[in-house]
Amino acid sequence: MIDLPKYEIFPLGENALTICFGNSISREINLIVTSLSKKIESTKFQGFVECVPAYSSLTVFFELSKAKRKFRTALTAYQIVKSHVEIALQTLEIGQPKEPRLIEVPVSFEKRFAPDLELVAEFAELTESEVIDIYLSSTYRVYMLGFLPGFPYMGEIDPRIAAPRKASPRKQVAKGSVGIAGNQTGIYPLESPGGWQIIGRTEIELFTPNLESPTLFNTGDLVKFVRI
Repeated sequence: MIDLPKYEIFPLGENALTICFGNSISREINLIVTSLSKKIESTKFQGFVECVPAYSSLTVFFELSKAKRKFRTALTAYQIVKSHVEIALQTLEIGQPKEPRLIEVPVSFEKRFAPDLELVAEFAELTESEVIDIYLSSTYRVYMLGFLPGFPYMGEIDPRIAAPRKASPRKQVAKGSVGIAGNQTGIYPLESPGGWQIIGRTEIELFTPNLESPTLFNTGDLVKFVRI
């Protein structure tokens, strides 16, 4: 048992519910989210589909008819699943987290791959080389995957270079682009529109759909960028 922070449980359509622990980027909160996800997955209820962890929330998807079928009760499927989640929360334990994987990601900061590096430098009132050095000096945690298959949301960016998202997104961002958005950093696994500040590019493959584990990163991984 642990002392949980304040949380809220609410439906997300007919086939899902979300447990929200606020709206902050916190390693401690994210550890609670990932621990709860693993606990629910290990004690699957009738109709369970999947858990989707985010920074400070967890969404649990379920099949409406199967969740309801097992219990001959007036309770709705949402109420049944909510009860299961509440029991998981009441008995949640967070042990010493296992040693996370450390993944090195090679990045090129050449101007043709880094269209926003100059803008980030102007925002920070630093040189482009100083921005790169600050960016490379940190090790980043993968908090969640989303937006695109295998897109890692990582943090935290040094406040000195935490440039905000673009006011107007690009229609096309190249695959492998490395970007900054406030105190987050991420990598585009596929070509896509996007509004992050692009400061480099990597050739590493983040999403390989034909593999058993199609995404390179998992929640909780650590990432270290290295310059090439």
